[in-house]
Amino acid sequence: MTNEEILGYIDHTLLRMTSSWLEIKALCGEAVMFKTASVCVPPSYVKPISNEYGNLNICTVVGFPLGYSITAAKVLEAEMAVSGGAREIDMVINIGDVKNGNFDYILEEIKLLKSACGNLILKVIIETCFLTDEEKIRMCAIVTQAGADYIKTSTGFGTAGATLYDIELFKKHIGPDVKIKAAGGVKTREDLEAFIKAGVRRIGTSSAVKMLTGGCASGY
Repeated sequence: MTNEEILGYIDHTLLRMTSSWLEIKALCGEAVMFKTASVCVPPSYVKPISNEYGNLNICTVVGFPLGYSITAAKVLEAEMAVSGGAREIDMVINIGDVKNGNFDYILEEIKLLKSACGNLILKVIIETCFLTDEEKIRMCAIVTQAGADYIKTSTGFGTAGATLYDIELFKKHIGPDVKIKAAGGVKTREDLEAFIKAGVRRIGTSSAVKMLTGGCASGY
């Protein structure tokens, strides 16, 4: 694959709590220059980016990174992000609900977030490093049933990131309209190509631009 082809899969990401506006602007400049799929940024930067960068595709996070905020708060986060100019939302499920078997709660929450997004893209982060295979399979069914656009492996803040094993597991159990995003631990060109060849449609990473082009990389 060419660099340009790979970069078209990348959600160019900066989600560190210390992220400054200067760093965010550098991230956006790289995204424009190298034509990444989006920038993935903290919610507080959505409106400033929208004001300054016009048509840049903005992705932001909801309930991030722990996922255990109440549903009403997540819905409000999503609504405010969309009104500020975000066109993609990456939400984190409540892992506690998975462990408690409260799958109906998770289904309803994802449906509400999808309603808040409307025709925009909703990605559902299930944080695979904390789940059993049975729980991952159950979440594939729930994400599909809820009408979300993507299932996403990880926040990048858990104990591990994406694995090709989980991508193959997802492919067997998601519906035909659900795409896959890998995030966390995708660090080399070989990793990028392997995940794309495995079937992912997006990769969340801070390092792809620097690795492939020599530009800056800002980090999670």
